[in-house]
Amino acid sequence: MPVNTTPSPTAELLRVGSRDSKLALIQTELVVAAIRQAHPALRVEIETMKTIGDKIQDVALSKFGDKGLFTKELEVALEAGLIDLVVHSLKDMPTTLPDNMTLAAITEREDPRDALIMAPRHSYKTLEEMPSGSVIGTGSVRRVAQLRRLYPMLTFMDIRGNLNTRLAKLDAEDSPFDALILAVAGMTRLGLESRITQRIDSVLHAVGQGALGIEIRSDDQRTARIAATLNHRATRLACLAERELMRVLEGGCSVPIGAVAQWDDSKRRLEMQAIVVSPDGEHAVEASSDITVDLEEDEDTQARALGNTVAAMMRERGAERILHSIERTPPAAVDSASR
Repeated sequence: MPVNTTPSPTAELLRVGSRDSKLALIQTELVVAAIRQAHPALRVEIETMKTIGDKIQDVALSKFGDKGLFTKELEVALEAGLIDLVVHSLKDMPTTLPDNMTLAAITEREDPRDALIMAPRHSYKTLEEMPSGSVIGTGSVRRVAQLRRLYPMLTFMDIRGNLNTRLAKLDAEDSPFDALILAVAGMTRLGLESRITQRIDSVLHAVGQGALGIEIRSDDQRTARIAATLNHRATRLACLAERELMRVLEGGCSVPIGAVAQWDDSKRRLEMQAIVVSPDGEHAVEASSDITVDLEEDEDTQARALGNTVAAMMRERGAERILHSIERTPPAAVDSASR
């Protein structure tokens, strides 16, 4: 006789907040499925809302300079007790959260690399094959800065909208774009992996890219216990190091910081490399370091310490000069020739 695993209507309720985009909902459903598997008696409901970043689609992200664009409204609902937990793309989360909020869990990371998506009319397979003057669409200053440094012959144009909207702009007959740069993780979660032309290893990805962050109220012990089952150790350690680097360097979505941290479980080793590139691609500061994690000490603290160390190295090598110049002159992701 089959067992009924549907929670009772009177069962304990967990309200999960999410942006209402297709990708955000897919990501939230992944988290909800994991919660239901670990807590089958729990009743889970999803509440959706639009953020400022969702509502304003005709302005480059670099013009805002605030990573709260995709989180603020959800945090307001969380603080008001309208929801118990928020699922974020970790790369959208500010590195400093409100005092009464905490990052309760970080889920297992999807492939964090950036992807080249070629227009259907082209047969090029890599960035290296693309002819001089090819127009690449991206809304990320980080991607533009690193790609300008590596491929100065290419032209970059800003593009906004959700992932499907961007692909439609690329595929249009009168499209100004020859290719787009998007996150592998988003393409994979939306079932669009077949559109990926190249996974780019030469560009360091955004802090937290590919992972999901679970935000709760700091004093909510019940939800903290539920969220703890979502943590993925290797991803958590890597992302805490990356986030600390960005926090120390005071970076956000309008600052071209790339960071890759990786955990080697067999050696208990956490390795990290990072780069800051001027928006024109002319100047760059790089640093890397690693630690062997002491199991007798707090792992999260050690991961953050690695991020702090790499940030200090980058400061010593001149990263702050690049970052301060960006503060004085906010970057534009669009080349003047393609406005």
